[in-house]
Amino acid sequence: MRKIKVFDTTLRDGEQSPGCSMNLEEKLEMARQLDALGVDIIEAGFAIASPDDFRSVEAISRTVEHCTVASLARCTKGDIDAAWNAVKGAKYPRIHVFIATSDIHMEYKLRMTREQVLASIAEHVAYAKSFCDDIEFSAEDASRSDWAFLAHCCETAISAGAKTLNIPDTVGYSTPDEMFALITYLREHTPGIENCDISAHCHDDLGMAVANSLACLRAGAAQVECTVNGIGERAGNAALEEIVMALKTRRDYYQMECGIDSRQIYKSSKLLSNITGVPISPSKSIVGANAFAHESGIHQHGVLANSLTYEIMKSTDVGIPQNSMVLGKHSGKHALKDRLIQLGYEVTKEELDEIFIRFKALADKKKSLNDADIEALALSKTRSFVETYKFLGHVITTGKDTSNIASVKIRVGDETREEVAIGTGPIYASFKAVDLITGIDATLDDFSLDAVTEGEDAIGEAVVKLGYNGEQYTGRGLSTDVIEASILAYVNGINKIAAVI
Repeated sequence: MRKIKVFDTTLRDGEQSPGCSMNLEEKLEMARQLDALGVDIIEAGFAIASPDDFRSVEAISRTVEHCTVASLARCTKGDIDAAWNAVKGAKYPRIHVFIATSDIHMEYKLRMTREQVLASIAEHVAYAKSFCDDIEFSAEDASRSDWAFLAHCCETAISAGAKTLNIPDTVGYSTPDEMFALITYLREHTPGIENCDISAHCHDDLGMAVANSLACLRAGAAQVECTVNGIGERAGNAALEEIVMALKTRRDYYQMECGIDSRQIYKSSKLLSNITGVPISPSKSIVGANAFAHESGIHQHGVLANSLTYEIMKSTDVGIPQNSMVLGKHSGKHALKDRLIQLGYEVTKEELDEIFIRFKALADKKKSLNDADIEALALSKTRSFVETYKFLGHVITTGKDTSNIASVKIRVGDETREEVAIGTGPIYASFKAVDLITGIDATLDDFSLDAVTEGEDAIGEAVVKLGYNGEQYTGRGLSTDVIEASILAYVNGINKIAAVI
């Protein structure tokens, strides 16, 4: 079995996806989970992009215990200096240098000739090498580059000290056959490439990112770049969970393996969704709610007789447990903790106490709680920022041909404040009342409300995205009362803003 390296760029390329920004604590939480997942390299960010990005890369470098930590850098000394200063505290630091090599990018974006690009590669890869032994070079828009020139660029990077050569399908234009042929060509026409790892980084604009990545691996690539849930710019990146499970499920065909603990996949997927507020499609491969669900009577009969009739993977292989134990209002804290452990969630005593309080409140409203309910409670645990505003309660007056009036009560320190507001709907009126209490002038950029469990007493999950001083903050709330869930999400987002003011 050939060993494949998994390079995760969820915290860099993935975070560039609209609506997927994360604060420092959220990035650290995700980085720790990626470390537990077993990825080989975490691309922690683009250090030069902003002071926050630099601090995030630096903090992740100090936190991660097992993975190589990389920072992206353009072919400029300032970028490389920032990248090195951010990752130098990592156990295994890497600088990831890139420059575009396609004619259209060189002419219209870089405004550089081929000779200038080659000179820049030689100079800046060598400069990065002076700081760090582990250098990756990426030829941006490689799939639309002239193959002979691309090989020359790779040869130049190798001579300057690059150990990994990344061949991206930056705009998701290529096909599996073309990517296979390109990797094969580079292996045959690039002197010294046998001493480097070839990497694949494919985007999903035509829905072929995973297929293209697997084709590159079949052609001899030793590293694959991907993101959890396939998040990323435009249509996203190759999905980590799909690549990993394709290699594991079809070992007979690919004859490859990686170091990923696949039992951590579902937890990683759900954590990212919870942090970003971007839901996972029910039909999403591997981690979607329907991935291991069977409704058809024929399918159910077959699975009961032998799961292999309709399941090519075991749900437990990706960390989705099958458990029928019912939890309700008479259950104790020990039973709740046991179920959380079965679901893959390790919580501290303080976190368990907090979850148990909300578990009891929810159990009073529902006859029984299923795994989705418990998981929702676990994922909505209070994050590590100061909770300036504590939602206490609300009263709504609404109806046809009458004003929508919301009275909201919030605790601020030792003081309880209550305000009343009128709006076009009960939720909007509630948000206005919160604004009157907090005095924080944020914009509501997005709002969504979904049922995260089933039945007439389903838990509603509200997600808001608030804009403040050019930054976006995600708030999340859970309740069987959709208005309460909405207010909780709004107050959660306001608290995140208050934490940085």
